[in-house]
Amino acid sequence: MRAKPASINTPEAQDAAPRGFSIDAHRLAAPKAAPGLHLVATPIGNLGDITVRALQTLAGVDVIACEDTRITRRLTERYAIAAQLKQYHEHNAEAARPRILEALAAGGSVALVSDAGTPLISDPGFKLVREVCAAGHAVYALPGPSSVLAALSVAALPTDRFFFEGFLPAKSAARKSRLAELARIDATLVMFDSGNRVQDTLAELAEIMGTREAAICRELTKLHEEISRAPLSDLARNADALETRGEFVLVIAPPAADAEVLTSDALDGLLREQLAVHSVKDAVAHAVALSGRPRREVYARALELAKDLRGGNGED
Repeated sequence: MRAKPASINTPEAQDAAPRGFSIDAHRLAAPKAAPGLHLVATPIGNLGDITVRALQTLAGVDVIACEDTRITRRLTERYAIAAQLKQYHEHNAEAARPRILEALAAGGSVALVSDAGTPLISDPGFKLVREVCAAGHAVYALPGPSSVLAALSVAALPTDRFFFEGFLPAKSAARKSRLAELARIDATLVMFDSGNRVQDTLAELAEIMGTREAAICRELTKLHEEISRAPLSDLARNADALETRGEFVLVIAPPAADAEVLTSDALDGLLREQLAVHSVKDAVAHAVALSGRPRREVYARALELAKDLRGGNGED
């Protein structure tokens, strides 16, 4: 029986062959990477978005630490990189970090990649970088693809100041509370969302932020990339027709200079949530801090809602 060729993603193959990578069938040599931790941005969808420096580094390091070896292997095999892949993710990070630090202490070179985009953006790399720095090892940043910056660039919204939220809380009450806080930030907002929650998120965004301009960015750089730009109220109204498969980045314009932060309906919703678990005094304090409305107005409305919720005069 004919022997199967060895995978290029093994230590044996890496040691046996010169370091290098291929682009369009052209083989290019890669120098051995400098000792230290290399933070390598990888494509968020289109594998052609990788940089030459990233390819040189991935081919030149001793080990690539990645979230999912199956995903990273697609990239290394696309560019014929002989790489030793080791998993590093939130579930094994405590055990994997000491091994990476040992490799660096021995003069090794390690590349850290996420499944897509720039490492440390919504992934567990921060603790590793902190410990590597504390141990005195070099850390190198290799910039490249980022869904946050890609979404900002195509949203047609202000980019001079932005706030990246990451993923919102999964539960509706916590999500609404966080959105009320975000509504006060004088900057363009960028957040991730999943397909199974994006319709609910859009409804809550419209409830709390009204008609602010926004963009839904789905499957950025991929075959079925889709960008929808409209006021939040329109996006929420048409959410039932939204294709929910894929990955989403939501971009929301900053509040207008003279805009009320929370609509009346949003203020009522916030007060009801707070009154369900807090006294009127504490509920009002929280709502004033989040809404930007005068305390007298919020207090009067809280008393009315408390009467409906609890009966009596509403005070406690």
